[in-house]
Amino acid sequence: MKLFLVVLSIVFLAFAADTREDVGDYAIINSGTVGGASGWDYPQAVLFDNGPFVTGVGTGAGGADVCEMGADETTFGNGFQVSAGNMIADQFVVPSGETWDITKITVFGYQTGSGTTSTITGAHLTVWDNPPDSGTLVYGDQGTSVMTTTGWTNCYRVNNGDTSNSDRPIMYAECELTDLSLGEGEYWLVVQLDGSGSSGPWANPVTITGQPDTGDSIQYTSGGWAPLAMGGTGAPIGLPFILESGTQALEAATWAGIKTSF
Repeated sequence: MKLFLVVLSIVFLAFAADTREDVGDYAIINSGTVGGASGWDYPQAVLFDNGPFVTGVGTGAGGADVCEMGADETTFGNGFQVSAGNMIADQFVVPSGETWDITKITVFGYQTGSGTTSTITGAHLTVWDNPPDSGTLVYGDQGTSVMTTTGWTNCYRVNNGDTSNSDRPIMYAECELTDLSLGEGEYWLVVQLDGSGSSGPWANPVTITGQPDTGDSIQYTSGGWAPLAMGGTGAPIGLPFILESGTQALEAATWAGIKTSF
C-alpha cells in the first residue's frame, strides 16, 4: 500500500495532489487523480489518498488528461464488476490516537467505449478490519450501492504511446456517507462497481510514471482472493480511492498538479 496524504496548511506546501485488460472472470480482451473535470466538485478535505493515476495533464484526446501505461505493462484494468461477482480491496491506516469520521469515499473505474457520459450505475463498498478473506466486516453491505454522484474525471486510460486514444474514459463514483467512523488501526476497503455498458466496469490502477510497484491490492474472482499484479511486469498494483471528511475546499485548478506530483 502506498500512502499519499494531501497536507493542507496555511501555506500550501506540496503539490499536494494484461495488453491484458479486464482481469477477472470475463474473457481477456483489448478494450482501457485527476484533471479539470467539469462535473466533479473535487476532493474537499482529504483524510487519505491511496495514490494518483494521472500521468499527463492535458496531453490526451481533446486536451484531456491521460493515465498512461508503462512500456512493459499490459493490463489496462482489472475486473470489479458486480455482474461477475468480482471485487477489489486495498488498505488504509487510521493513525494512532485518531478517529476518522469519513463523509465521502470516491472510487474510480471505466467501461470501455462508454464515451464521456458516465455509465456507472452503482458503487458497492465495505470496510474490514483485516484483509476480507480473514477479517471482520466493520461497515457496509456489499449488496447495496452507496453511490451518490458519478461523472468523467477528464482522464483516459491509455496504452503506452497511444495518448490520443479515447476508448477508456475514467469515471469517478462518489459515495457520501453519514455513519462511518473509524478509530486507529488498519482497514481494508472492498469495492465493486456496476454499470450499464457492455464492458466492465474495470478498475484502473494507481499509476505513477517510472514506478511499477504502486500498491498491494487484492482481487476476488471465482477463484477467491489473490494479489493483483500488473501484466507484463508482475509488479503489485494499488487501487485509487480517496477518503474525505468535512468541507474544507481544495482549489479545483490545483488538483491535476497535485495528483501528478506525488
